[in-house]
Amino acid sequence: MKKEDKDLVINDLVEKFSNTKNFYLTDTSTLTVAKTNILRRSCFKKNIELKVVKNTLLQKALERLDADYSPLFVALKGTTAVMFTESVNEPAKLIKDFRKTGDRPLLKAAYVEESFYIGDNQLDALLAIKTKNEVIGDIIGLLQSPAKNVVSALQSGGGKLAGIVKTLSERNA
Repeated sequence: MKKEDKDLVINDLVEKFSNTKNFYLTDTSTLTVAKTNILRRSCFKKNIELKVVKNTLLQKALERLDADYSPLFVALKGTTAVMFTESVNEPAKLIKDFRKTGDRPLLKAAYVEESFYIGDNQLDALLAIKTKNEVIGDIIGLLQSPAKNVVSALQSGGGKLAGIVKTLSERNA
């Protein structure tokens, strides 16, 4: 590969990393062409961009960014495919589902919500991360819970009071 071509690839990667908050580094080395195509289609459906890159070019691109991505450098061995995504856990779900039929892709590392996850053993931790909308839903549910309890108590109290009044009126009649 010519130096100009390498620079183009590096610049393209720098732009992708700058515009994407989350990315996963995976190992797809033993996947057949057919399975790789299935993986690519699955990624496309989930709005995940999958790109196979050379480790040296990937490292140079990460070094050009403002943040320090050096913890990821230990994962840059063998075949590396990068999954660029806006979702925090969608690639983890995809990897987990895809591995039901084989042992690949393996999670090498991930950069999610400004945190590093190194190694395939971090896949379950990434699956447990909630999306922004899920967290907002949880907060709204927690905020509504006390109000629901008060309304419920008032409604049940009113029913009890009506029952007592009815019983007393029947006794007096």
